[in-house]
Amino acid sequence: MKKLPIIILAILLSILFLAPAQAREASLRILYVNDFHGFADPYQPPGSQEKLGGVAYLAAEVKKLRREKPTLLLAAGDMIQGNSWANLFQGKSSIALMNLMHFDAMVVGNHEFDFGQEVLKKRIAEAHFPVLGANVEGFQDGLKPYVIKDLQGLKVAVIGVVTPDTPQATNPCNVRGLKFLTPEASLEKYLPELKKKADLVLVLSHIGYQADRELAAKVQGIGVIVGGHSHTKLLEPAVVNGTIVVQAWEHAKALGVLDLQVEDGNIKHFQGRLEMIKPAQGRADKAVQALVKKYAARVYAVLGEKIGKTEVDLDGAHVRARETNLGDFLADIFRQAAGADAAIINGGGIRAGIAKGPITIKDIYTVLPFDNYLVAIKLTGKQIKEALEHGVSGLEEGAGRFPQVSGLSFTYSRRAPAGSRVKEIRIGGQPLDPQKEYAVATNDFMAAGGDGYQAFGEALKSSPDYFCAGGMLKGEKLAYNDAGHWLRDVVGDYVRRQKTVAPQVEGRIKEVD
Repeated sequence: MKKLPIIILAILLSILFLAPAQAREASLRILYVNDFHGFADPYQPPGSQEKLGGVAYLAAEVKKLRREKPTLLLAAGDMIQGNSWANLFQGKSSIALMNLMHFDAMVVGNHEFDFGQEVLKKRIAEAHFPVLGANVEGFQDGLKPYVIKDLQGLKVAVIGVVTPDTPQATNPCNVRGLKFLTPEASLEKYLPELKKKADLVLVLSHIGYQADRELAAKVQGIGVIVGGHSHTKLLEPAVVNGTIVVQAWEHAKALGVLDLQVEDGNIKHFQGRLEMIKPAQGRADKAVQALVKKYAARVYAVLGEKIGKTEVDLDGAHVRARETNLGDFLADIFRQAAGADAAIINGGGIRAGIAKGPITIKDIYTVLPFDNYLVAIKLTGKQIKEALEHGVSGLEEGAGRFPQVSGLSFTYSRRAPAGSRVKEIRIGGQPLDPQKEYAVATNDFMAAGGDGYQAFGEALKSSPDYFCAGGMLKGEKLAYNDAGHWLRDVVGDYVRRQKTVAPQVEGRIKEVD
């Protein structure tokens, strides 16, 4: 009889250990935005019948959706630079906004570097959330590779990667001393470590939708990729090699929502969507609205002056794909100001359009938010062709290097391989002479090799050390240099003089078979 309790205990223990373990189940909601670029106020995009966006309305939607289940709020890069609401304060307003909304993590985008490394360090220090960049080497003070978040027992690893093309997508001087590894290499380095620490691995990415798909196809073990950089309006999640890929358009015009059911570290069920942010149909978060208005009032005090008007909509939406009236307008201004034979500017440097009606200084600053200045370089006809070939080589992905031009016209074939697409080129109405030298107006970003325009840098033979130290570009091929006058101010002065503008597309860039 004394042995009976021992026998019963043994039986109970054997039942306990032999019985199948109960699966650990958890629900998780991921809310995400990307490519905010400081567009805090609602605005009416070209072709839209209503205003979209407004971060106070987005914040209200975040607050509502957070109440329902454990949630992560994530930002996939390019948050602190773009619109004047952010630029006038070098991104400080965007970080204050994100703190107020209680973001859980953010990955750096290429435009986070646009104000230079020292400013970025200040913004990271102000953030109440981790700022990630696992594939950035050499950056000191605050940039982390990943963070582990515990949501009611579910451990989620969030690792951040930014495009390795960042040195071409920002002024090269802004990333001097940094090395940008491939996202694939960085993930292979950290994934074994993360799998030991977390139930689920999430990549917060600023490399573009197509690159996200390629990353998912190459690297095993990623649960979710929350992406940015390509401004893709992905209405529902994509699945590549078992990895869920999402992205939420741009400018706070949509909030991404991804609901996951996780069992023993595996995603058993998911459902995702974009919640379109429409002020006419929503309510604003009062605290966020007050913060937006505070910074907006300061912007308006500086930039609210009306300086002219446009009798037509100025198209800034299609500058990465074709000639637009705004691209022609700006290129003409820069060519004339520099006294050059032609002008070539990158479409990606034009960040917005202007609706028909009054033009304010703020409008000009929104169109041209970067601190770039006007230069002109002496290029041979051969080098001009090389530059134009480079400009149309990224048509398929809507690359920012697409050229807007003045003083010249050219035809190209999309069907031809990159590097052999440009056909006929004329300058001043005459066929391009490969040996002749022409003065070509552009901006200092492109002259320093930005957007991959190597033909400019090679012709100029500028000194990177001198340039990055804050001096002016130099070189025997430099025909014009106005480092003390930002491009947006050149344009503002022109509009003030003209009062009324109405540029039309002139057929300078034509696609042929």
